[in-house]
Amino acid sequence: MGYRVATGTRSYLFSDLKELMAKATPPRSGDRLAGLAAGSMEEMMAARMALADLPLRTFLHEALIPYEADEVTRLIIDGHDAAAFGPVASLTVGAFRDWLCSEAATTEILAKLAPGITPEMAAAVSKLMRNQDLILVARKCSVVTRFRNTLGLAGRMAVRIQPNHPTDDAAGILASTIDGLSYGCGDAVIGINPASDSTARIAELLRLLDDVIARFDIPTQACILTHVTSSISLIEQGAPVDLVFQSVAGTQAANASFGVTLALLQEGLEAGRSQKRGTVGDNVMYFETGQGAALSANAHHGVDQQTIEARAYAVCRAYQPLLVNTVVGFIGPEYLYDGKQIIRAGLEDHFCGKLMGVPMGCDICYTNHAEADQDDMDTLLTLLGTAGVNFIMGVPGADDVMLNYQSTSFHDQLYIREVLGLRRAPEFEDWLLRMDITDAVGRLSAGQGGQALLAAMQDRAA
Repeated sequence: MGYRVATGTRSYLFSDLKELMAKATPPRSGDRLAGLAAGSMEEMMAARMALADLPLRTFLHEALIPYEADEVTRLIIDGHDAAAFGPVASLTVGAFRDWLCSEAATTEILAKLAPGITPEMAAAVSKLMRNQDLILVARKCSVVTRFRNTLGLAGRMAVRIQPNHPTDDAAGILASTIDGLSYGCGDAVIGINPASDSTARIAELLRLLDDVIARFDIPTQACILTHVTSSISLIEQGAPVDLVFQSVAGTQAANASFGVTLALLQEGLEAGRSQKRGTVGDNVMYFETGQGAALSANAHHGVDQQTIEARAYAVCRAYQPLLVNTVVGFIGPEYLYDGKQIIRAGLEDHFCGKLMGVPMGCDICYTNHAEADQDDMDTLLTLLGTAGVNFIMGVPGADDVMLNYQSTSFHDQLYIREVLGLRRAPEFEDWLLRMDITDAVGRLSAGQGGQALLAAMQDRAA
């Protein structure tokens, strides 16, 4: 068995579907590091030619990672919705790409199709698409979720306030949070990456954020990005846990490196929902992912990193999350070498997740040793805003002083809102107007709302 393609100069043989997918992938340093990348542009194009002629049904019968050996594969196959898949079941990957880009693929039709699309199908078709195709189709995909506000509505984009502090200092975290709210950020979540693993300290941070939300009656949610077992333990102790967080990947072995199983994620979902802290919905999970995570754990099974990343979205999809965040450039240049690779990966991740019905956001970011800069991040922000991304990050000064990487700032979201007319979550938008932080059209107000937040912070610190 294999896939053979003849070009003008030679014939290429791809031994199996796994090799075909890897060789069809746009260039990236992670696949080269793993020894999976095409050896030339001609080989890459030959693989894409073979992939374009492949029936979509193939992915239901030829698993890239054996069913018996991997619970993520079992989740994908056992959870596949054959009825939803029906309208495109007769298509090849290439014909699927053409159909997705056509006017026939409407928002309503794509929403019904999502449960029938496996991550391998999404990854395969993305490999045949230009950046503009990824943007065009993702923009048509609508994934709406709810907890204390409504996220993912058309023409709207939310922002996570990320008020990290290298020592989890309450005053520093509170200052960053108030700063972000004053810029009109925070409708996605106020989410802290804690420096400490202590559940007692995490409980203090949860109470800090809960106090801010309650004091100002903010229609948003808080999250401490700790391990799911810690969240479950904190819920049992009565701590004010809004969202249950976990980093996940696309293979059982990679998830094991994070200390999680699918059963544990289900336990986290049930624990989160038992709190009944949502006011407009019960999407209580927050997941983060990133291309290269499985390879860095030597848990990729010889599958290219973008396909493994898409498989992570199948894990996320199973637990009805409020937010899924691809932290696209965080793992480093070993996996995404430069701005061009980071931009392509961000568009791929967003497209694949949205096509599968996942509420995708993106941490538009890079590490300081990558061949990238803030101009690259401006480009990706603009492209993802055009593509309808559900949320982005808001980091003080775009420089995370605890995680030591570069992201997007509180003021960056003002740029993309102005250029594209993107609004905030409706409940949060109304709150900002009531607080005199923004005006009726969503621009920052000249009023005293931000000063009122600052005064309240100073009162609490005193």
